[in-house]
Amino acid sequence: MNMNRNQHLITAAMCFVMIVIFFPSALAQKQNAFILEHESDIAKNEPAPHNGNGMTTVYNYFSADSGSNLVFRKRVLHPGSEIGYHLQSKEEIYYILSGDGELKVNDTTYNVKTGDAILTHPGNYHGLKQKGKDDLVVIIDYTKQ
Repeated sequence: MNMNRNQHLITAAMCFVMIVIFFPSALAQKQNAFILEHESDIAKNEPAPHNGNGMTTVYNYFSADSGSNLVFRKRVLHPGSEIGYHLQSKEEIYYILSGDGELKVNDTTYNVKTGDAILTHPGNYHGLKQKGKDDLVVIIDYTKQ
């Protein structure tokens, strides 16, 4: 009888340890299944990137999530602003949400507008200028590494 009681206590202790160790991590995985961010909470005014001209408003979505390798950003190029001409080190996508702009890739210039998507491969130069009176709103996506 004493042996059964010891076995029962050991089994109960093992179950307790498993619950303490594994349940919180399973719960954490459920809690971290997604991240919801509101752009009004993350908006930041800053100078244009890559030595570009003017001021922009940037929305760095999910920047606090160290577990993700993705960069997902919305950048608003206000009249007269631009993402400076620079060498691309990794694949990067620009998607034009609204406005008109001028894209320069390897010294060739292209007009871009709402609904255009641009994929730039590593080893190429590119930059983007806002044109017209309205903001140029761009979604930018690439991997951190």
